Amino acid sequence: MIHSTAIVDSSAKVADDCEVGAYSIIGADVVIGSGTVIGPHVVIKGPTRIGSNNKIFQFASVGDDPQDLKYAGERTHLEIGDGNTIREFATINRGTEGGGGITRIGNNNLFMAYIHVAHDCIIADNIIMANSASLAGHVTVGTHAILAGFACVHQFCEIGEHAFVGLNSVANRDVCPFTLAVGNYAEGKGINKNGLRRRDFSDETIAALHRAYKILIRQHGERSNAIAALSKEASEFPEVARLIEFVENSERGVVR
Repeated sequence: MIHSTAIVDSSAKVADDCEVGAYSIIGADVVIGSGTVIGPHVVIKGPTRIGSNNKIFQFASVGDDPQDLKYAGERTHLEIGDGNTIREFATINRGTEGGGGITRIGNNNLFMAYIHVAHDCIIADNIIMANSASLAGHVTVGTHAILAGFACVHQFCEIGEHAFVGLNSVANRDVCPFTLAVGNYAEGKGINKNGLRRRDFSDETIAALHRAYKILIRQHGERSNAIAALSKEASEFPEVARLIEFVENSERGVVR
């Protein structure tokens, strides 16, 4: 299952049923779980932990040093869960000491060709990053979020769950969960209705999110007044409560 031209460090732990393609390099302190397939010409450096049933295509670079001038060789980590697909020329870096020391990726994500996940990013589950989408350092991405091709996210930003960042868009503020952000620089375009319908959100929930978005994001005025106006819907719809929580806790401000 390991090609004769592949180089696997003696300290690496590779499950017996893994495949490692031609000319790939598995470095020191790398752990790869059962059923994972590593294509040809892949480089994986440690400390990196990769779970089960992942597929990593040719020329991907996984677990290399963070692209941070403050990095001075400290021992930092990358953790990848199960069932992820990492396509050609993707780059995923380890964390930095100042950012908590770890880059963490969840389960069942699709990382298309040429994407970049920088140091200290925290990626949840069921996320799609389309071709050449890029995350700067310390970015958090919630479950079921989608970043279209060439979308870029500024460092320390958060992309909420079920959000959609459009083609060629630059998000330099937090993107609220359940919403659309499109343009350079990204602007809010309402609720991600089509995406929510595909994931079986009810029409009532989508309508409640739409009303909450208009009051909380679009209208001017005191935020406290907007939150008070949404108190009834927040008690009835946990998604509305989550939207309010996200806006209240945003440190960079949200895309509007």
